[in-house]
Amino acid sequence: MVSRRMFGGVEVELSNLDKVLYPATGTTKGEVIAYYSAIAPAMLAHIAGRPVTRKRWPNGVDEPSFFEKNLASHAPSWLERHALQHSDRKVVYPVIDSEAGLAWLGQQASLEVHVPQWRFDGDRVGPATRLVFDLDPGPGAGLAECARVALAVRDMVEGIGLPAFPVTSGSKGIHLYVPLDRELSPGGASTVAKQVAANLEKLHPDLVTATMAKSARGGKVFLDWSQNNPAKTTIAPYSLRGRQQPNVAAPRTWKEIEARKALRHLRFDEVLARYRSDGDLLVGLDPPFAADNSATAESGPDALTKYRSMRDPARTPEPVPVERPEPGTDNRYVVQEHHARRLHWDVRLERDGVLVSWAVPKGPPTSSDQNRLAVRTEDHPLEYLDFHGAIPKGEYGAGEMTIWDSGTYDTEKWRDDEVIVDFHGRRLNGRYALIQTKGNQWLMHLMRERQGMPADNTDITDNTDITVADVEPSGGHVIRPSSGAPPFPRGLAPMLATPGDVAELDADEWCFETKWDGFRLIAEIDSGALTVRSRAGNVVTDRYPGMREIARELDGHRVVLDGEAVVFDDHGVANLGLLQAGAARAVFVAFDVLYLDGTSLVRKRYSDRRRVLEALAANAPSLLVPPRLDGSGADAVRYSRAKRLEGVVAKRKDSVYLPGKRGHSWVKQRNWRTQEVLIGGWRRSAVRNFKSLLVGIPHDGRLYYVGRVGTGFAEHDLRDLAARLSGLERKTCPFDNGLTAEERKEAVWVRPKLGGTVRFMNWTEAGRLWHPAWLGSRTERFPPSGDAG
Repeated sequence: MVSRRMFGGVEVELSNLDKVLYPATGTTKGEVIAYYSAIAPAMLAHIAGRPVTRKRWPNGVDEPSFFEKNLASHAPSWLERHALQHSDRKVVYPVIDSEAGLAWLGQQASLEVHVPQWRFDGDRVGPATRLVFDLDPGPGAGLAECARVALAVRDMVEGIGLPAFPVTSGSKGIHLYVPLDRELSPGGASTVAKQVAANLEKLHPDLVTATMAKSARGGKVFLDWSQNNPAKTTIAPYSLRGRQQPNVAAPRTWKEIEARKALRHLRFDEVLARYRSDGDLLVGLDPPFAADNSATAESGPDALTKYRSMRDPARTPEPVPVERPEPGTDNRYVVQEHHARRLHWDVRLERDGVLVSWAVPKGPPTSSDQNRLAVRTEDHPLEYLDFHGAIPKGEYGAGEMTIWDSGTYDTEKWRDDEVIVDFHGRRLNGRYALIQTKGNQWLMHLMRERQGMPADNTDITDNTDITVADVEPSGGHVIRPSSGAPPFPRGLAPMLATPGDVAELDADEWCFETKWDGFRLIAEIDSGALTVRSRAGNVVTDRYPGMREIARELDGHRVVLDGEAVVFDDHGVANLGLLQAGAARAVFVAFDVLYLDGTSLVRKRYSDRRRVLEALAANAPSLLVPPRLDGSGADAVRYSRAKRLEGVVAKRKDSVYLPGKRGHSWVKQRNWRTQEVLIGGWRRSAVRNFKSLLVGIPHDGRLYYVGRVGTGFAEHDLRDLAARLSGLERKTCPFDNGLTAEERKEAVWVRPKLGGTVRFMNWTEAGRLWHPAWLGSRTERFPPSGDAG
């Protein structure tokens, strides 16, 4: 039976919707089309503008399939198409950039959608926009091993300032996507990916192979870099797979990858539910795509795309407009009392043709002493301004909805992380602030009024100059009178830097600082009382007794500082391994001030905050504020590498502080690290001289264990070290800090007389070397304590 249905304003002819394409689960063609229609807002971003190769199963996955590149002449005229000349023929490819296009693929039983990593530039092959690594487990390996390799790839590419996005392929392994921030020459993407694969093969020879030959893959994961060749394609994110189960190439979180033993592939219904709950996990992977065809562009994603994907107009009385939103007056609001699974109030403000929405579990605050949690939800259509009724059971947001309040509002401020409006309604009257705290979590606050101007608007968001004269040499302050000032902020989350290339930045707009190898801390000093919080917000004051001296020196001030707890080694270099061994010896390195004596500084310029911080340090000898790195970003990176520091952080001079956010106005670049170590033991091996070395760092006459080193050895290194270590064996462990039972397993202890240099990526939270490799040996003259054994 043939029928027609509208998808995003385009009519698609459908047939045989009851045909079963996945016999094991009874999944029909109709369900496949419905999935591709619902997932379109997420999937289109990652396939639009790319030639689509289809793998079709017209009679279901138990019957033969075939690949199809060329677009048949009878295909719908509204499908965009581009011709490419191959060596033997010209191929006309479809370009799928609309919900209707995806529905048409489902109608064709094109279960698998394959695309390259480049987009069309007119009718030519354009530059690659991303890299992809295909992690393919060999015999004896599985998804858990792929997850281990995925984490190693992530750490390597993040080390050069690029993020990575994991996708379980729905078949055997994992795909890792890396967005490119610059144009590479043809074939350049493959070259970069091949180098990463080769480096990881050297670092993890027992786990990773970059060799094409299948004979080399036993028990290992093949890190396939070749799919970055312009002629190759990869299964698209969110595409179904033609397997027994209707699995999907599913975007995952890194937390899921880290819990690798529980990792499994996901079915289409699970992926759709995750998308409706969490949105597209690949946001940031692909740049926005502007279609050449205006009609196609009109049917592409808009501000209501997510809203539509979460509702079926045949099953819910809610308005589900097919038209794109058009701007209105931007001054209307509605608050709906929503008796869903949990009672809450939906606050919706008209903005740019839609209703920007928050769910407030306890309802809007009724006094200025209340801060109410407000969860940012998907934008709603303007028709929701007068919607009330019952959403049926089983549908998104099921439950009774009534209008609690409505009216107009005036906008005082509208930013991505802060909204201040003045409501004029039956129940809501007055100035309210909505402030983002983390992700989709916001606070709704009723602002107090005072004569002349609102108290809660006490200059906390201006960006005017602060001078050193604002802090008196005696330690007093004249920045702002305390009356009417914002309350002392407790629990501020630190601002985070975005990985990037610091060497490209100049000194006109940027300042450069050392990236410290320690624990990030927020110090709250309230008239001599000290509270120290970790990056996660936990109170850790007792761990850092040395910081109490700073609080005593700043007695009389109320100040919030951002900085790092570090322990310096014998060469004056911050060392996280030593910090893990004894936090009580840590010093506090301060690099920002967020609040001082009645004034919030988070919206002041970084250059001004830095001057205030330096003025404070001049009156507090224990407050360590290291100097900025002079010159350009390239100069700072060279200095950092020469001094064997962790890296460099660049901060725009005019940047404000964004608590709890990762801002692009702060950029970090990490150096590859090296570390001098002493050998305190080795682990037995049945196939070579030793399995790994157990190494430590000497400090203050003690030897602190920092991990195992099992790679980087040439054959002569193995023979030479084994021979030299055999004469140094002892019965007791030479390390002064604790080792776990697993770390002691198969250990043969030695007197720590031999040393060497290791290269590694980072420190773990337990103070161990992350992915260390042996660089070379040396003889160590320093005898740690307990050397007799």
